Amino acid sequence: MLRTEILNEGTLHCFPRGLKYENGSLVNVEVSAVVFDGERLILASDKPIPGDERSAAFAFELIDGLPDPDSIQYLTADAIRHAVKYEDFALTVDGRYILATTGFDRIDDESHALNAYNHLLVWPVGEPDRVQVVDPDPRDGVGGSLELRRKLDEAIGLPYYKIEGLAAVPALTDLGEKCDGLLLFGVREQGQAYDDFEYVARLVGVHYRMTADGNLEFVDKLCERYRFEPSEYAGVRHVCGLSSLEYDPYNDRLYLMASFEIEDEAGEQTGGYLWSMPLADLTRGVSPSIVEDAHGEVLEFEHKAEGLAVLDTERLFVAYDNDRDMTLGRIDERDAREACEAPYTVLRIIE
Repeated sequence: MLRTEILNEGTLHCFPRGLKYENGSLVNVEVSAVVFDGERLILASDKPIPGDERSAAFAFELIDGLPDPDSIQYLTADAIRHAVKYEDFALTVDGRYILATTGFDRIDDESHALNAYNHLLVWPVGEPDRVQVVDPDPRDGVGGSLELRRKLDEAIGLPYYKIEGLAAVPALTDLGEKCDGLLLFGVREQGQAYDDFEYVARLVGVHYRMTADGNLEFVDKLCERYRFEPSEYAGVRHVCGLSSLEYDPYNDRLYLMASFEIEDEAGEQTGGYLWSMPLADLTRGVSPSIVEDAHGEVLEFEHKAEGLAVLDTERLFVAYDNDRDMTLGRIDERDAREACEAPYTVLRIIE
């Protein structure tokens, strides 16, 4: 059982104050993905950020272990700007490439109008302009990871689903030199339609290898690899669904984060929880252990935890997507954040 303590909390300014869409509505940052590439913290909002010089993906350098607010850089390659609704990032097992997934939660069977919501991207660390789309439709000129979409349909087996987790881990099956690792997708929602689903914590995965030109290809069948029931744990007060996956190469550990968003007589409530497991337990079907706070109580995030990054052997970075909830709680002495601000927490593993 891991315990954690809070090292730092704060907010990041992700674009200029008062930025608006063409229709006049205020742009609200909703960070749903984060990864640390060894030098920079890369985050993404699941809503577009307008402006030719901007995108929904952006990076900060770290100074003394914290994001430097003056170092923001937007990732503006066409493929990165084109993808919509980012949900998670991951590093490949060798740490040389970054992977980014969108939610895959909508598709138009009659046209390509919603292809932007169906992307898995890959680029070399530090070189986002060399981004490529993984597993695209074989027809020229059709954007999106549409072949991957077809494989996800088959593996998940339901008409509607939402992908919110992504992690690349060492292969758990010996496939020889042709395999560079196992790519895991975390399913948060599944059901018959966007308004008829259940929250889940389910992983589907496929072994992959990197190609000579820096893309990623699959070497076996995408299928279910793991699932667990967050609501079965003592201390979990609300039904929640998987919101992020993260592999910790320092400790050969997998983190699984889940968040909740409910509305009851007390109003709207959001939050989340964190689980961990030795990677070897993934194939054994062993239940993960819920992470605790410094006092030995279940760690419950005050905000909707959507992004998780491993910074080093003992520190984790948690990013929150509070949608239109502007309250800051204990993160700041102010009552509310601005629409351009993304709240975060830095945790340290103490046991």
